[in-house]
Amino acid sequence: MLLEVRHVTQYHYAEPVRESVMEVWMQPQKTARQRLVSFDLDVDPAAQLFSYADPFGNAVYHFDVPQPHDRLRIMVNAAVETQAPPALPGGLDHGEWDRLRSDFVRGENFDFLAFGGFAVETDALRAYIAEHGLDELRRRDPLNAVRALSETIYTSFDYEPGVTHADSPIDLALGAGRGVCQDFAHIMIAICRGWGLPARYVSGYLFTDRQAGDRSDPDATHAWVEVFLPSLRWVGFDPTNNVLAGERHVAAAVGRDYNDVPPSRGVYKGDAESQLAVGVSVRRARTAPTEPEFIRMAQPSFARAAYRSAGGEETSGVVMVTFPLR
Repeated sequence: MLLEVRHVTQYHYAEPVRESVMEVWMQPQKTARQRLVSFDLDVDPAAQLFSYADPFGNAVYHFDVPQPHDRLRIMVNAAVETQAPPALPGGLDHGEWDRLRSDFVRGENFDFLAFGGFAVETDALRAYIAEHGLDELRRRDPLNAVRALSETIYTSFDYEPGVTHADSPIDLALGAGRGVCQDFAHIMIAICRGWGLPARYVSGYLFTDRQAGDRSDPDATHAWVEVFLPSLRWVGFDPTNNVLAGERHVAAAVGRDYNDVPPSRGVYKGDAESQLAVGVSVRRARTAPTEPEFIRMAQPSFARAAYRSAGGEETSGVVMVTFPLR
């Protein structure tokens, strides 16, 4: 499936700020089932873009706007060709649990087995597990246990934006019985890790299909979960929509939780209040792009010799800005 992704993030400040330093995790991944046809990242005011690969192999772009400005726009246009993953078997043998306990598997996936960040075991999570009898699912093979877990999260929570925020702990969604894809992914990751299953957070985009039963917001970024099973490697589950991650899912970055891969994160110098607006569009491409795989960057009106952080100047005037997934 050939998809076009457009992602616009705009920060507006009540009065000019002196400098902004930002990082973005918005470039779709290049994998066996996902081909990045083209990618264009544009920043206004213009800035020199730098890039690096983070510890999880994600492409990260960072830039500095060192002059006063009262708005900042980050715009991404990408074309991605996706393929459906191979069909999964009806189940796995119970020896898969033993393979998951091997020193090799645990060592290779240590980061995705440990509780931390938003994926933590809390009293509210333990109560949720007990209420829905989720530990009984461990009597099944790991694949079917995770399938049932994803379905339980889908049926036991309502999808409702605005109840939680980017920095909300899972207890807020657990108490309200409502939330968004970010909350459901963190809850599922925490339960999987408690079972000894390596699980990681996936940030990206979804080509929403209401006829297929999707309930996530089509105008926002998306998040889901990948679980490592030794016999199958990483398998994607979308508990928000009760589907396996497939050709309509476009992965941008993977990490331990949202903190590792927010679509954008940064700081600005100044006392001004900020407002954030985000727009996302994912649609089928009308024609096949003929561009090769490359990165096009906006030509800056000035050059920076190196990346300069905000440092410790006027700590009270340095503000962290992120935005939530839906």
